[in-house]
Amino acid sequence: MNFTVIKKDKNTLARVGVFKTKRGSIETPAYVIVGTHGKVKTLDSSDLSHTGTQAVISNTYHLWNDLGKDIESFGGLRKTIGSNILTMTDSGGFQVFSLGFGREHNVGKVGFFPEEKGEHIPNEDKFSEIKSFFKTRFGGTRNEKNRVVVSNQGVHFFDGEKKYLDPEISIGIQERLGADIILAFDECTSPFHSFSYTKKAMERTHKWAIRSLQAKKRTDQFLYGIVQGGAFKELRVASSKFIGDLPFSGYAIGGSLGNSRREMFQVIDWTMPYLPANKPVHLLGIGRIEDIFNAVERGIDTFDCVIPTREARHGSLWTAQGRFDITKGRYMNDGNSIEEGCTCPACFAGITKEKLYKLFKAKDMKAGYYATLHNVFFFNSLMEKIRNSIREDKFLEFKKEFLSYLNPSS
Repeated sequence: MNFTVIKKDKNTLARVGVFKTKRGSIETPAYVIVGTHGKVKTLDSSDLSHTGTQAVISNTYHLWNDLGKDIESFGGLRKTIGSNILTMTDSGGFQVFSLGFGREHNVGKVGFFPEEKGEHIPNEDKFSEIKSFFKTRFGGTRNEKNRVVVSNQGVHFFDGEKKYLDPEISIGIQERLGADIILAFDECTSPFHSFSYTKKAMERTHKWAIRSLQAKKRTDQFLYGIVQGGAFKELRVASSKFIGDLPFSGYAIGGSLGNSRREMFQVIDWTMPYLPANKPVHLLGIGRIEDIFNAVERGIDTFDCVIPTREARHGSLWTAQGRFDITKGRYMNDGNSIEEGCTCPACFAGITKEKLYKLFKAKDMKAGYYATLHNVFFFNSLMEKIRNSIREDKFLEFKKEFLSYLNPSS
C-alpha cells in the first residue's frame, strides 16, 4: 500500500491523504459504506458510483455463513460491488462480541450513557452492579444467551450451526472473498468488561495479530492490525505500541470504546500517538456526524457505520440541518426536495418529500432505494467538504459552522 499524506491541518491532527492499491485508490478522510452481505442493500454498483462512494466494507462472518462451500466459486467482492470501488472486510471479530457478551450484557461497543445527567455508571468490575443498572434503567435485562466460547486458539460460535473461527481461517476466508483491505482476527470486548478480562482479550488479540500476519498469503491484499484494550488507558497504550510495531499496511481502532462519546474520544487520543504516522488509521463502527468531525480532528482517516444505509431503509433522512423522519405525517403534502440544493441522484430525479413519504407508506421498495441514495451521497459529500476544509486550513471553522446547523435529533 502506498499511503501519502498530502495536506495536514495547521491547527489539528486532521489530514488529507491518498492511498493506492493495485486496483485503485481513495482520498481520505473517507466514509466506508457498509455492505454486510457483499452488496449495499437497495443499491447496485452504478448507484454507488453516482453517490461518490469510494469504498465498501463487508462482513466476513455473514458472508461465510451465506456462501458456505460456494465461497470457492464466489468470484470476489468486486463482482458484486463493482470494479471501481475499493473493498474491505472485517475479520469476524465483531461477531465474537455481538453474538457473545453483546447479547449477554445487552450493550453495543459504545454505551453512550448520559452521565452528564448525573446517572450512575456501574463499576465495570462488578457484574452484579451492571445487572442492577440495567434493571433500573431498562426495567430488566434481555438476559440473552451468550452464543460464543472464546479460547486462546480461536472462537466457537453456537449461532444455529456450530462454527469455529480463528486467525488462520479468518484470513483464508478474507483472501477468498478478495477484498482490497482485510483485517486481522481479534476479540472485541464489552464496555462492561473488567480490566482483567479486557487485558486477557487484548493479549489474545496480540497473539492473533501475529498469527494473522503469518497466515496471509496473497500479496495483492493489504492487512490491517486492530488495536484493542477497551476504555482503559494503560491497555490502549500497550496495544497501540504492540500493534503499531507490527508490519501491517494500516491500523484499525476496535473493541469497546467506553460508555460515552467523551470516553470514545479519550480512547482515540490514547491510541493515535503510538501508531505509525505514515499509515492509514480506520475507526471501526463509528459514523455519526459529530463523531466524524471529532475523530478526523484526531487524525482518523476512514470510518464505517450502518447509519447511512440502515436508517435510510427505516425512513431517516440526513441533511445539513440534521436527521428527520420522512414517515411523519407533516411530509404528506410537502412538495420540497429532500434537501434544498442537494444534487444526489434522488433529489436530481425530482423525488420530493411528499413522493418519498407516500412510497414509504405504500411499503414500496423504491422508498428505501431513494432514501439510501440520498443518505450515502450526503455522507460522502460531507467527507469531501471536510477534505476541502483541511486543504484550505479551515477545518475547525467548517466543523463549528456545520455542527451549529444540526438539530438536536441528529
